[in-house]
Amino acid sequence: MRAPSPLWAFGLLRSELLTTFRRWRTLALLGVLAAVPVLVGIAVRIETSDGSSVGGAGGGGPAFIAQISNNGLFLVFTALAATLPFFLPMAVGVVAGDAIAGEANAGTLRYLLVAPAGRTRLLLTKYTTVIVFCLAATLVVAASALVVGALLFPVGDLVTISGTRITYGEGLGRALLIALVVAASLVGVAALGLFVSTLTSSGIAAMATTVGLLITVQILDQIPQLHALHPYFFSHYWLSFADLMREPVYWDELVRNLGLQALYAAVFGSAAWARFTTKDITS
Repeated sequence: MRAPSPLWAFGLLRSELLTTFRRWRTLALLGVLAAVPVLVGIAVRIETSDGSSVGGAGGGGPAFIAQISNNGLFLVFTALAATLPFFLPMAVGVVAGDAIAGEANAGTLRYLLVAPAGRTRLLLTKYTTVIVFCLAATLVVAASALVVGALLFPVGDLVTISGTRITYGEGLGRALLIALVVAASLVGVAALGLFVSTLTSSGIAAMATTVGLLITVQILDQIPQLHALHPYFFSHYWLSFADLMREPVYWDELVRNLGLQALYAAVFGSAAWARFTTKDITS
């Protein structure tokens, strides 16, 4: 049998992307993510309308929230810090968990494999789609925060964590870089969700299991007695993106985070491939 051409493979990816991003569930997830910066921005605007600082004297809240009233660009960093622990990975977990199990539950997985796709090619297409969703979801949060921040607060040159001043244009560049790092921080969850999706024929079960594992890992990451294991949890270095707002940039934890995500992607991606290529497809 002749191998499928690269154009056919691109068509499969294009079809998968269109199918994923046309689903009401996907649009609803993106809508919720876009709403988070709006809510944060309005809350900060109301709280600081009398000249007081955010969080009162304690200045509590997500990273960078105290600086939003001085420069709306900080709403981008705050929104990413607020959504990364739960909302963003939950959305990715839902999409990844449904990738294979959803097809099996709908009875379409067997028909996809009848086409000249092959299990490996189909799995790679599914994972690529989830990675694209990671990037899209992160950019939706960043874009929403950028617009809301510009509408509700002053914008201009900004001060880094280190106390140095950078131009607004450079700040935009760092905001984009931070968004890309946040998206890359989700590839481990994407691989984990894809692996779980190969273990069951129920999309709901796969999504629930992935989100449950996500919550469990983050709870374990907060237990001091498990400090020796913390550097190996995929969520441990998620907020290291804040180091991109230092001058000079602190790269140590950023590199550890990206390396850890690559490790999770390799381990659970391989596990998903091993399971899917040997799985008896009946639906």
